[in-house]
Amino acid sequence: MHRPSLKIASVVSLLGLLLWWGPCLWRGYLGALGTRGGALHTPRERLAGNNAPPVPRVDPASEGIAVSGLLAAAAYAAAHGSLALIVARHDHIVFERYWHGSRLDTRIDAQDMTAILGALATGVALSHRRLGWPDEPVGLLLPAWRQDARGAITLRQLLQMSSGLAPRPAPGSDLAKELLRRPLQSRPGTRRLEQPADPELLALVLQQATGLRFTDYVSGTLWRPLGAGDAWYWVDRAGGTVHADCCLLSRQGDWIRVGALLLHDGNYRGDELIRPGWVGVLRTPALSDTRFGAYLRLSSAGHESFLAPDLFVLGSSGAHRLWLVPSLDLAILCTGARPTRDGGWVEARIPNLILTAVRDFQPAVARPGDLSSIVPGH
Repeated sequence: MHRPSLKIASVVSLLGLLLWWGPCLWRGYLGALGTRGGALHTPRERLAGNNAPPVPRVDPASEGIAVSGLLAAAAYAAAHGSLALIVARHDHIVFERYWHGSRLDTRIDAQDMTAILGALATGVALSHRRLGWPDEPVGLLLPAWRQDARGAITLRQLLQMSSGLAPRPAPGSDLAKELLRRPLQSRPGTRRLEQPADPELLALVLQQATGLRFTDYVSGTLWRPLGAGDAWYWVDRAGGTVHADCCLLSRQGDWIRVGALLLHDGNYRGDELIRPGWVGVLRTPALSDTRFGAYLRLSSAGHESFLAPDLFVLGSSGAHRLWLVPSLDLAILCTGARPTRDGGWVEARIPNLILTAVRDFQPAVARPGDLSSIVPGH
């Protein structure tokens, strides 16, 4: 008598699991602890680091930040399913809070933050004269597209997610072939479409230009010099093509190092890894959508605006955010315990709470009727 109900319950449970995990299988937005976040994204290829000591820690008062604002931000982060909140200023960690048993060196699926490594590596390749200029057509670098209309797509358009290529289907066993088969569906540079093909193609271009595997080039020019720990990229098969758009299994604290590199225009703790000016290129608003730069968001996605006009964000579609304010040399990392944030999440709330706690922060002058952009929650 109870068997039909049991079967129905089992079917409902299975459908629930499919609805929950389906998007994760598609884009890798898992944001979970340890290796669990990347268990479905195999095989993996090591991105070698050098496991340098953590960024130095100091008291927030020494960096002119009121603890009350940090605690308010932590409370908001905790209420919205966060894994960690890490705040750094002037190359020092000033505040940390962790949940669900995580810590600074917990490995997470970096979700769409992963793509910025390809953008930074492009700047290194330009510095090393392996690439010519930001608007270089990729047909000069990809033999298969030399006599093809798609060869007119530029590096900048790949960086700004505006190649015009049709979205790539769910990945198969030969990612490179799938990418090179993508047809144009709009004129390059005219429409921004957040899809994996653009950062993945950029990685193929970098391999062709440098003569090195993408993971080796990123490791030698960025990841090891940053002092980051070993990380793992998802590849289509052993020795195959890297999924450069997402899913890097990496220590969450190492993204503070990436933030410092972006804040200091390619310089990390006195070492120039990228020629000055490249981060400015990455932060230039895209013609196809001025809210975004190169794998960076430049404005708030909600009704509450960012208080600092120069703030930009790493992470958009998943649960992780790295907010960066160059004028204050401030990095705020908040990782999520689930693939995406809940419906009550306000994009600007955490950085705004922290900004109002920074002693030397000067908010923008409010215009009449613009109270919501100055006071969080109004």
